[in-house]
Amino acid sequence: MIKSQNKELVVGLDIGTTKVASLIGEILPNKEINIIGLGNYPSKGINIGNINNLKSIIKCIKKSIRQAEEMSKKKIYSINLSFSNKYINYINEKGMVKIKKGEVQKYDIKKVLNIAKSVKINNEYHILHVIPQEYMVDNNKGIKNPLGLSGIRMKSNVHLITSNYNIEKNIIKAVEKCKLTINKIIFSGLASSKAILTNEEKKLGVCMIDMGGGTMDILIYIDGSLQYTKVIPYSGNSITQDISYAFSSSISDAEKLKIKYGCASKFLQENINNIKVTTSNSNETQILNQEKLTKVIELRCIELFELINNKILNLQKKFKKKGYKYHINSGIVLTGGVSKTKFLINCAEKIFQLPVRIGYTKNITGLINHVKMPEYSTVIGLLHYHKKKKINNFLNKKNTWLYKLKNLFL
Repeated sequence: MIKSQNKELVVGLDIGTTKVASLIGEILPNKEINIIGLGNYPSKGINIGNINNLKSIIKCIKKSIRQAEEMSKKKIYSINLSFSNKYINYINEKGMVKIKKGEVQKYDIKKVLNIAKSVKINNEYHILHVIPQEYMVDNNKGIKNPLGLSGIRMKSNVHLITSNYNIEKNIIKAVEKCKLTINKIIFSGLASSKAILTNEEKKLGVCMIDMGGGTMDILIYIDGSLQYTKVIPYSGNSITQDISYAFSSSISDAEKLKIKYGCASKFLQENINNIKVTTSNSNETQILNQEKLTKVIELRCIELFELINNKILNLQKKFKKKGYKYHINSGIVLTGGVSKTKFLINCAEKIFQLPVRIGYTKNITGLINHVKMPEYSTVIGLLHYHKKKKINNFLNKKNTWLYKLKNLFL
């Protein structure tokens, strides 16, 4: 967070497989965020969250930040950073404490959350986020905020999001090489859900699928609580590779085909014609079959949605067996760049047999025409974390990577 002429500014930085996006927003009194600066630069040196060329990704970050600074006429010193890769996972855990003074105090809540997150995990992993699902005071269940309630014992159910240390260290290193301070690191799927989901949708049950270039971030909310988090390392680039293989084209030409002519349902597509394209390598003109292109895209989308649907059904089966609520009455919310594919909603509805909508960001003003698109859900979500406090992890060695990492997460 930075201040400029008595206005608080917040900056989000989303380093993805296909683009590095940066946003500058002014925090308005009505809690809306006024977007005043945007940077968008193609990514190089990173793939599905893993840096493979540090020098290249540093250059991309600098370019994106500079674009946002020039548009807003502000200087960026610190950012909220999104983070996602295939090693992101979750654990649902419980904690229990005795209420010391017969009435729940802040330290009781802090203690019960610390107990819940004390679960043993792999040494290479750590906890990014501790997200309370519900509290129970004695026999009273479903409590969202137990502060001030009377009782003897308090229990908590929490959703822990975990990830790999070394991958995060490399992302942090790249950002710090750009002379930027990281305020918070937020799982990108969590940031997207913050930007596009409503509390009512979460209460009724909803599955959000953020379809980016390299990964799909999946979050499932049931009865208002986050119950499932997963990152699948296949998404838009998988579709592009399929097109490249089917038409013996370069990846860049396949990407252009996908964006310009992409469609996820051959039954709904009208005016199917042959496509005349010019290859980028040889400048030769080729005639491609549009129906074949649609079939390639549709088959991959069906495969991806069936993979997610199986995970939803398995979770619901597990919850039903335990007697928990398991319905997803709000259906599926798609976001990310891939969600703009023509007739993707229809393809998804056929697989999930649930209502499907495209998620667009809320509570923003300013450069809406530039950023109110699904591919900016994550970076806009980062701006909504300006008031959240960091969790104190009670580490003594402040110069260790462990300390630096843990004090960045929510």
